[in-house]
Amino acid sequence: MNKKDWEEKIVEPFVKKAPERKKEFKVSSGFVVDRLYTPENVSIEYSKLGFPGVYPFTRGIYPTMYRGRFWTMRQYAGFGTAEETNKRYKFLLSQGQTGLSVAFDLPTQIGYDSDHIMALGEVGKVGVAISTIEDMQTLFDGIPLAKVSTSMTINSTCAQILAMYAIVAQSQGASIAELRGTVQNDMLKEYIARGTYIYPPEPSLRLATDIIVFCAKEMPNWNSISISGYHMEEAGATPVQEVAFTLADGITYVEKVLERGINVDDFAPQLSFFFSAGNNLLEEVAKFRAARRLWAKIMKERFNAKKPQSMMLRFHVQTAGCTLTAQQPELNIIRVAMQALAAVLGGCQSLHTNSFDEALCLPTEKAVRIALRTQQIIAEELGVADVIDPLGGGYYLEWLTDKIEEEAMKYIEKIDEMGGMIKAIEGGFVQREIQKSAYEKQKAIENGEMTVVGVNKYQIEEDIHMELLKVPKEIVEKQVTRVKKFKENRDKTNVEKTLEKLKKVAETDGNLMPYVFDCVRGKATLGEIADALREVFGEFRAPEIF
Repeated sequence: MNKKDWEEKIVEPFVKKAPERKKEFKVSSGFVVDRLYTPENVSIEYSKLGFPGVYPFTRGIYPTMYRGRFWTMRQYAGFGTAEETNKRYKFLLSQGQTGLSVAFDLPTQIGYDSDHIMALGEVGKVGVAISTIEDMQTLFDGIPLAKVSTSMTINSTCAQILAMYAIVAQSQGASIAELRGTVQNDMLKEYIARGTYIYPPEPSLRLATDIIVFCAKEMPNWNSISISGYHMEEAGATPVQEVAFTLADGITYVEKVLERGINVDDFAPQLSFFFSAGNNLLEEVAKFRAARRLWAKIMKERFNAKKPQSMMLRFHVQTAGCTLTAQQPELNIIRVAMQALAAVLGGCQSLHTNSFDEALCLPTEKAVRIALRTQQIIAEELGVADVIDPLGGGYYLEWLTDKIEEEAMKYIEKIDEMGGMIKAIEGGFVQREIQKSAYEKQKAIENGEMTVVGVNKYQIEEDIHMELLKVPKEIVEKQVTRVKKFKENRDKTNVEKTLEKLKKVAETDGNLMPYVFDCVRGKATLGEIADALREVFGEFRAPEIF
């Protein structure tokens, strides 16, 4: 019996007696899915599906994947002052976390010191406040940076933060060449979805490229960029859009570095990616597989990369913050577990699991521990890490993988026709596409077409009685006072000299990173370095896109 006969002889008579729940079933990307998948649906022959560790890496970038070692369990954390966050890091490490991930407060992200009037009300609220080299020293006090892998979610002020981190590591006796970790350093997605930009796109790209080139020469074990689709998904992008726009950003960064005369194989192995894991489990698994295969093809065919490492899409995953609900918040534990499972089945290299209370407050210690334990249960108890690409070869999964790759490539080709990602962003194309998807998703939730358990279905009357983490006012005051004292107790003349040198180089096409290092060593603050560059580059104001 073939599929057509099965539909006509078995399914249709049955459906007449027992109708299906709805006429049409769709995944998040809008594809209508069949009720059953067979070899007829799959374009790839099983004999050509490939193997892990072999181009195009559909089934994983390493030959043994998690049979060699688990993904890095990297819980994103930061709040209040460096002291408070240092305590949280030590707690997480004591509970089995295998990598650090730093969340910075909003002033730090957009280039204001904690004592700046623009920082008022935001110091330490959504991450840790880092204004000075002393803050960075305190943040990692007692943590040997030569032995730990650290991810830092920072973009506009990435140069300052990376310099501070490297200098602190050197003060511990480490060589910056041996440091392992990642800086996000992805400015393009800031103009698309996140908004923590300072300068216009071109100087921002220049800074990002400076960092990539610097790390290729001086910090060979460091991931110089984490090209991020996560924030696009949070803004409303579909899985197809997340893959397409993220890889289109990646293409732009590669082109910018190549313009500096750097060979692609000398920097491409240090590129990394950052994706979200949403609720549709199988679609998310297919998304990761499709992204990995598509990037391998782009690097080989478009950029003529020769090293296998240059073609590997190494990626971090964070479970989807936009799916967390304030209603029945304990249900978020289940959502996060399923999303984390998708990331693992999709072959991620590192993973952050959200805490169930994040729709209400900064994560509490109990919630963080549950989030970390979620990863540990997946790793140690479920058996899914025992086999490489355990879902590979499934008819539906392979159809979805092909479909996401195909549709993402259509977007990339359209962006190429526009003149590249910068033109597409400046013209508002990418932003409009994401906003349309966000509108359609919200409309589907409001009309009940898409279920959010506890929000538009299965609601209950509840009084939420939970411990909520808040940053006390006195902690903020302590940080502001400390920054002021730091500025008073230094050689101001030397600070000005280093900042002036930085501005002069900013007016040329020289790499800014060595001069940022000099500024940090000379005790210039993060905000002062940002201000010096503001004088040269100016500030960006987002245009209307409709």
